[in-house]
Amino acid sequence: MRVVTISATYGTGGSVIGPAVADRLGVPFVDRAIPGAVASELGVTLEEALAHDDRAESGFGRLLTGMMRLPTVTLGGVELYVPAGMPLTPDEFAARTEQVIREIARVHGGVILGRAGAIVLADHPGALHVRLDGPLRRRVLQTAAFSGIPEQEAKRVVNDNDRARRAYVRQFYRSDPADPGLYHMVLDSTVIPVTTCVELIVAAASAVG
Repeated sequence: MRVVTISATYGTGGSVIGPAVADRLGVPFVDRAIPGAVASELGVTLEEALAHDDRAESGFGRLLTGMMRLPTVTLGGVELYVPAGMPLTPDEFAARTEQVIREIARVHGGVILGRAGAIVLADHPGALHVRLDGPLRRRVLQTAAFSGIPEQEAKRVVNDNDRARRAYVRQFYRSDPADPGLYHMVLDSTVIPVTTCVELIVAAASAVG
């Protein structure tokens, strides 16, 4: 069973490249399925669980400091309630998400986007860990073109998302997601075409899996 983790800075096409790689390898693409599985276990709604998604645009790092003083857990600007009125701590949510990632990798294989997959599955046999990145300027331009928003707004979105993703990995794993030592491949998908990135990742996954 092929297992590929993809860490992607905003504007590098992770949400396009990931599903394409999964399709080529014949394995599930694991993105929103993770919060969905955790939400099912906890009895909360998918929308509430997605508030913990590391793609949240509202600066994850700014929200962590005062979180535990609140009666509910707030991530990404949305409050997450759990059964019996007990707040689910960030560490609890991260731990349950890890369980889902490991189970999916063990049972089904898959292409896992985000959520520190390269760290969670660092010791998983045959897993390929990929980083998609590129210069800020090119990522901003790609975001503006794809989303149809002004360049200044695109820059804010990219910066907020980058901070959120870094904060997620640093908070729960004390690591820097930009550390190339976490990955087998680092690709600049703002220059290398999407189709070529897909081909490279598929070839590497087939070689190591």
